[in-house]
Formats: sequence, C-alpha cells, structure tokens
Amino acid sequence: MHFGLLYSRIRRDEKLLLAALRDRGHDVTKIDVRKQRFGLDSPPEAFEGVDLVVDRCLATSRSLYATRFLEAYGIPVVNSAATADVCADKVKTSLALDSAGVPTPRTDVAFTTESALESIERFGYPCILKPVVGSWGRLMAKIDSRSAAEAILEHKATLGHYEHKVFYIQEFVSKPGRDLRVVAADGVPIAGMARSSDHWLTNAAKGASTTEFEIDDEAARELVEKASAAVGGGLLGIDLMETGDSYTVHEVNHTVEFKALDEAAEIDVPEAVVDWLEAVVEDRIEVTPA
Repeated sequence: MHFGLLYSRIRRDEKLLLAALRDRGHDVTKIDVRKQRFGLDSPPEAFEGVDLVVDRCLATSRSLYATRFLEAYGIPVVNSAATADVCADKVKTSLALDSAGVPTPRTDVAFTTESALESIERFGYPCILKPVVGSWGRLMAKIDSRSAAEAILEHKATLGHYEHKVFYIQEFVSKPGRDLRVVAADGVPIAGMARSSDHWLTNAAKGASTTEFEIDDEAARELVEKASAAVGGGLLGIDLMETGDSYTVHEVNHTVEFKALDEAAEIDVPEAVVDWLEAVVEDRIEVTPA
C-alpha cells in the first residue's frame, strides 16, 4: 500500500507511525503541507499514486483546508474533513455529543462579556472558560470568583481575533485528580491512559503523569463508540472524566497524539493504528467498482 503522511512538523508521534508503516513494507510519501499549493482543478503532484492520506497537520487551519481539498480531488484522507471540522471546534463538538446523547459537561456560549458573566454566575464558582479552538490545555482558565471572571473576560474581549469573543463556558467537573484518554479507531478502543496531576489541568502536554487505563468497563466502551460516531468516526483521542460511577466526555481530538499513550500502554499503539489504516484501504478497494 502507498500512504501519504501530510504534516507540518515531524514529531515523535509521526516518527512512530512512519516506522510502523515502513516495517510493514508499505510505501510512504512524506508531504509537507507548507510546500503544497492546492488548486481547484487538480491535486499537487505529491499526492500522485497515494492510496490513503493520513492527516497529521499541526495547525488546525491547514488540516481543515487540506482535507477539504483532498476530498474534492477524490483522494481518501483520514480523518475526514467533516470529522476535522467538528473536532476542531469545541462548540461543534459539544453540540454533536449532546445531540447523540453522549454525557458532556454543561456548556454555555456567549458573545459579549455581559452575557458571559451571567452564564458564569449561573454556573457558580469555580467554572471553566475555554477557547473554542485550541489544544494542549492552552488558554484555558479556571474561574474562582467574580473579580477573576471580570478580569479574564475583559482581557479576552480586547484580543483581536473574533474567536476570543466567543465565550465558551463550562461547568467545573470535580474529577479524582485525573482524566482518561482513549485512542479509538472508528469507535473501537485501541488503548487508554489515565493522566494524573495535582493541577486541575491534567493534559500530558502540561506535565501530567500517565499510566495505562484498562478499558474493561462496558459503559466506557459504549461511550467511546457513541462519541466517535457523533463526530464522524476515524482515528480519535476521546477524553473522559469520571463522575462517580459514570463518565462524561469533554473533548474529542482528530489529530490525536499518542506518544505518551504508547509509553504507558502494553499494546504497540502505532502498530494498532497501522492495522486500522490497512483496513481502511482494503475496505475502500472492496467497494470501488472495477
């Protein structure tokens, strides 16, 4: 098989994936998205002969536009442009999860500092203010008081980009010092890990410690499957928080990083990802008319 790896920077995650693909004997073309020009009539030469493109763009904007162009050319890509569009925007993700009946934190979206403050006061303190687009726990704020809320909202309102004027406010979920990351392929869990920290943010990128999390709870597996279907499926990182004897899904990632998970889990995560990528190509060949 011939895979194209669309990237803007080769991180450890991409190195692991490239090694697994090459160990299987697959042809791999590394395609730097920064060097491509996407026209309306035909694809760039770099994509010629590729059976499947794996989108690993670091920048959300590049990922969204590149996958749209590839699908317009008829070039298969994972994850799909539709999945990327939902997962890249926290508002769209929340709406998709809620519409599918997936438990997710209570959320308000407001467009002025006054209405945002009303939502914050309604949720009570603490509550969480997040950017609508972003990852790695950046620009997130835990708001503990009205004075803090007023200061943070005023700061965001003075920032230039329109996204900062979309106030995405969530209830604070009291989790047991950790959250759970499950990497799944079309809703089937590959592996999971618990990310623990004394800080309220438990992202691995923020220095949280990681341990393997066995996904043996049928409720958790069902929730992962439903969350995946809600956003369009694909290779996803689904983040859950434990709420007593159940779970809530607070984020779904469409260009999921898995290096920390690979170190924590007994399973070889890149190998499992390649298993799925091969199956995607095989399924496409089966349904393509001769």
